Amino acid sequence: MFTGAVHQGPPQTDASFSDLGLSPPIVESLDEIDFEHPTPIQEKVIPRGLEGADVVGLAQTGSGKTAAFVLPILQKLLDGKGTRALILCPTREIALQTRSFVDTIGKALGIRSACLIGGVKMGPQISDLRRNPDVVVATPGRLWDHYERKNVRLDRIEKLVMDEADHMLDLGFLPQIQRILSVLPDERQTFMFSATMPTTIENLARRFMREPGLVDLRPRTMTASGIEHRLYLVAPGETKACLLALVREETGSMLIFLRRKVDADWACRQLEIEGHSVQRIHSGRTQQQRVAALKGLREGKHRILLATNVAARGIDIPIIEHIVNFGMPDAVEDYVHRAGRTARGAMEGTVSTIATWQDKETIKMVEKAIGQKLPRCTLEGVEQWVERKQTIRGRQRLRRRF
Repeated sequence: MFTGAVHQGPPQTDASFSDLGLSPPIVESLDEIDFEHPTPIQEKVIPRGLEGADVVGLAQTGSGKTAAFVLPILQKLLDGKGTRALILCPTREIALQTRSFVDTIGKALGIRSACLIGGVKMGPQISDLRRNPDVVVATPGRLWDHYERKNVRLDRIEKLVMDEADHMLDLGFLPQIQRILSVLPDERQTFMFSATMPTTIENLARRFMREPGLVDLRPRTMTASGIEHRLYLVAPGETKACLLALVREETGSMLIFLRRKVDADWACRQLEIEGHSVQRIHSGRTQQQRVAALKGLREGKHRILLATNVAARGIDIPIIEHIVNFGMPDAVEDYVHRAGRTARGAMEGTVSTIATWQDKETIKMVEKAIGQKLPRCTLEGVEQWVERKQTIRGRQRLRRRF
């Protein structure tokens, strides 16, 4: 069973990968990692990709989009040599996972790759580039650094992927993306994948793509149907106690999002004291530490991973059963993308949020977006925030929080 970067969970279609036009060597490689049937986005994107058409794909996390663009690209790279494919990713983690899948399928085909990400030394990346890789997977900032140093050529790129395009824009990569696109050949095939379709994404598609076909598989509700949502509404001084009580009560694998590095470090120390197996990732950790932490959760070496927003997207670890928001996310989109770490495909998962009365407006917006009210839940030993009566100018009224 494949345990690398991409997990082919349900739902899947009744089609076979050979039905989509993929070559026997690629189909054999897919069989070896238990990819039996394509997911809906793979079924729709792969044939268009093999035809050479530009594609804009809109789908939720866990839909199988990585394989949807990697497989047709690898098949087209079987003829010729040199760096002809470029995959842009918003974060180091997504880039590493994408490169892992490229290598898993491409190894038997003789296809080489390089991964260009920040936070690590450039020397090994330069060595990989000198081997003339067929595929470069990169974050925009590090790719541009290499380009300016003349370590990488982009004048022969035939296939371009902008993965998690909306997230790349959220992270402020638009200037780098525009510079990169300006030096690529005009004659190329472009794939763009995004969870949302803001105006900026539409403008990018109009400017840099050639009559792209739209594959829109976004669900009617913004989060997966297999998610159980929970809201723990507590007083501001009770949030830490609530987090510790929740971890004690739940026994499955957990990914806990915290706003600040200091909170992640505190929670890691406290949970270790209580005997929990836990690791953390945030911008203060080295790339090697972050990779080890993700690998440890994937392999079951620890059951809890603490993360700041650096891991909000792209982490494909099928065993995650429970997402915890320590504090309400800043925006509805953040809640949705964090929730996407669990209930991959047709699996089930839980999203618990620890919030205070100060989060009431965001809570309302999240409830509107997901189409349901967040169930209010309680934990033993943690005081729940409730409506209280308040006397104002001699009159009693109900002080409503929501």
